[in-house]
Amino acid sequence: MNCRSTLPKLCLLLLCFTLTLEAQESVKGNLLPQKAPYDQPLKGWAPYTTAGKINQPYSMVFLYKSWKELEPQEGNYKFEQWEQTDWQHPNADGKHIIFRIYMDYPTKESGIPDWLLRKGVQTTPYKQHGGGITPNYNHPEMRKALAKFIAALGSRYNTNPRVAFIQLGLLGHWGEWHTYPQPELFADNMTTKIVVDAYRKAFPDKMLMARYPRGYAAVPKWLGFHDDMFPADTQNGEDWAFLTKLKVSGQDKNWAIAPIGGEMEPFQAEKWMLHEYGVTLKNLLDGHFSWVGPYCPALVETDDSGFIGNSEELIRRMGYDFRILTYQHYKVVKKGDPLQLYLIGANHGVAPFYYRWPVQLALIDVDGNIVTTETDLDIRRWRPGEFRTLLTAPTQNIPPGLYRLAIGVIDPWTKKPRLQFSSKMELHKDGWQIFSGIEITN
Repeated sequence: MNCRSTLPKLCLLLLCFTLTLEAQESVKGNLLPQKAPYDQPLKGWAPYTTAGKINQPYSMVFLYKSWKELEPQEGNYKFEQWEQTDWQHPNADGKHIIFRIYMDYPTKESGIPDWLLRKGVQTTPYKQHGGGITPNYNHPEMRKALAKFIAALGSRYNTNPRVAFIQLGLLGHWGEWHTYPQPELFADNMTTKIVVDAYRKAFPDKMLMARYPRGYAAVPKWLGFHDDMFPADTQNGEDWAFLTKLKVSGQDKNWAIAPIGGEMEPFQAEKWMLHEYGVTLKNLLDGHFSWVGPYCPALVETDDSGFIGNSEELIRRMGYDFRILTYQHYKVVKKGDPLQLYLIGANHGVAPFYYRWPVQLALIDVDGNIVTTETDLDIRRWRPGEFRTLLTAPTQNIPPGLYRLAIGVIDPWTKKPRLQFSSKMELHKDGWQIFSGIEITN
């Protein structure tokens, strides 16, 4: 619950609860700030798995794959083989995944399925960017096949909790929705609408991201975006700059409900993390970026303290950064009555957390046994700025006794607390952050 964005009667409920706490015996505490881990979930670096050693903490990896490899014969999908190989790379162990599927990747073998070419889809070779082949994106068979393939992707990955974000890909060089310097080869508005609509239908539960607000991608207010020349082209004064184009399309506020991320200018990390770091930080803050990859500073091996320090700051500043300042709850709660916890804090980051991961309270007894109860908090409401939140959780299944009260944001993939608050709290070995004592009575 966020008083800035909810109805006045809900804010009145918070006030009434606070007054009731003051009238009854309660536990209240103030928490000092403490840096959260640098590998917080769904933010930070998202490096390649195959570009060598990864030198900084990270929680996500970035995977490319060609359509041809995933559907070598029409209707015969190789998703399981992909998961058993690329997803199992040692650098991907325990990491969430961002992926993009492509047909045209300059310098690489064509990713256009052979069976689609046999249906009459024409291609055009090109020499720029190292050379490659562009298909006719507007061919009727191409349009039908795109919609069918995206539907199959959604059937496989829409509810997969390991998948963090999905880039639309498929169209243009590298799947980046452009065919520069031959724009006439790119998909028309009808094809881009087919692709965007197909993704939206196939992935109602995932965050989707486009490279540019181009074609029909310039319409949705729910769509995220990725800037793959960050920060060089993020806002460089040109009318084609990343943030400029989002503003022109009216999607510069999309970050409030969908992620912004992207790739650092390849092989220029030292420039942007040292000499031009001020530009990097400003662009990240202005763009409300949550993650950077696949090329990112984590791929650079260095002992330069400035580079490392700036990397740590950039990770902290991107995405969300939840800090609890004050907590308050009843000292004694009768079993069956709601357990209510009042929090005052702030999101010191530049973006929300984009999924409704469960927020649970844990009650830990003297023997270390844990009983959990799920709260009604939708953590997506904690946008940048202060929050005042009343969490409510049932107690019917909590045996009477003395406990330590703790909180955890549960990763649906691991079923364990994963996200940590930037507050100085005792950390339980299972990831719970502990507030104080509480008693449950009959």
